[in-house]
Parts: sequence; C-alpha cells; structure tokens
Amino acid sequence: MIEAIGLSKFYGAFAAVNNVSFRVNKGELVAFLGPNGAGKSTTMKLLTGYLSPSEGVARVAGHDMNTDRLAGAEKLGYLPENGPLYPDMTPYSLLEFFADARGIGGKRKEDRIDAVIDLCILSSVVHKPISKLSKGFRQRVGMAQALLHEPDVLIMDEPTAGLDPNQILEVRRTLRRISETKTILLSTHILQEVEAIASRVVMIHEGRLVYDGSVKDLDRDGQGLDAAFHRLTRTAATEG
Repeated sequence: MIEAIGLSKFYGAFAAVNNVSFRVNKGELVAFLGPNGAGKSTTMKLLTGYLSPSEGVARVAGHDMNTDRLAGAEKLGYLPENGPLYPDMTPYSLLEFFADARGIGGKRKEDRIDAVIDLCILSSVVHKPISKLSKGFRQRVGMAQALLHEPDVLIMDEPTAGLDPNQILEVRRTLRRISETKTILLSTHILQEVEAIASRVVMIHEGRLVYDGSVKDLDRDGQGLDAAFHRLTRTAATEG
C-alpha cells in the first residue's frame, strides 16, 4: 500500500534522503523511526506527493505520487506534524469545510462526519472552538480530518509530539482503533510509541535506511530499544 523505491531528495550537495527503499503492506501499522534531522519528515513529504523526489519513486496504493498524485491522494490521509487547523472553527465546522473541499456532499457528508467524530471520540468538544481545545483533542481533530474521505492509507508525522502522558494514551487508543481498518505509517522518534503500537519498524539516520524489521528483532540482544537505537544510529554515523 506504501512503497518507497530508491527515494532520494537532494538540496545542492546535501542529501536529505538518500536511496531509501521500503514498503508497508495492507493492514500494517509501521513505525517510521529516527533521530531528529534523520529525514523522516522529508521522506513522508515525498511519499505523500508534497515534494517531488530527486531520484526514485513513491507509490500509494499503486499510484506514483509524482505523476499520478490526485489518484493517490484519494487513497491517502495525511496528518503532518502540527497539521493545519483553523482555530476559530469548531471541529464540526472544520469537518464540514473539508468535506465540501473534497466534494463530499448530501447524506454521505453527514455520515462521514458522524463516523469520524465517533472514531476519534470528539463528541464532547465538537462544537467548541478549536482554539480552546487541548493539544490532544486538536490532534484527534487532525486525525478526523485525515480520515474523512475514507482513505485506505494513513501517513502521520509525530502525532504524539508535545502531548502530556494522558493525551498520549488517548491518541494511542485512537490509533489502535484506526489501525483495525487502515494501513498506517507513523513517524516518531519516541521509542515508547514503537513498543506501544507498532509491530514493525523502519529506521533511517542521516537520510539513509538503517533498519527494516520487527520490533522484536530490533531488540535482538535484549538490552532494550534505547540501546538498539543508539547502536544503529551510532554505527551509521561512523560508517557514513
């Protein structure tokens, strides 16, 4: 459902992403891991068609996101870090706005808004201004917007960044519900997120792929994910 094939993005001599290849299969929830500045956000922008690759191909549900972006976008829900929300709107009016923008009308519009409000547990705040909501609720509003058009694939960039522990638990519960029917690639640098919600990890460092495998195999020496993360990023930095 998500394919990165030799993806690279160069800015002059600087390689933000360098020959990255991986795939996410239908029904998987994959954690996209790496330290700050590793190239995670750039890779996600390439996968969603927001950026064009210098080399390689990004596909969503079989659609090349450089040459067939609109068809791919129909299958894709994208939640960037600090995703765009209009603070003067309520969650309901925001969802109405995005439904109209996507050409979702009539009974389907009402049904989809009700469905994502229920899925993301927003009923208690649906008519409050977004500016008055906690960051945890705002993240859930962003997820609801990304899910409104019933995408098969969801790509999220740091969905729990800056949240307090209670808010993180709420967002994790939402992600587990969503993952029952969607293919998800979730970017994070928080190792606890990987253990809590993912079964597989793709890790990059300095723009290069350094690991693609299960959470269990990542901690193959039993010293914990922190040690595995340090080992892989340190080795990559030394060899790169």
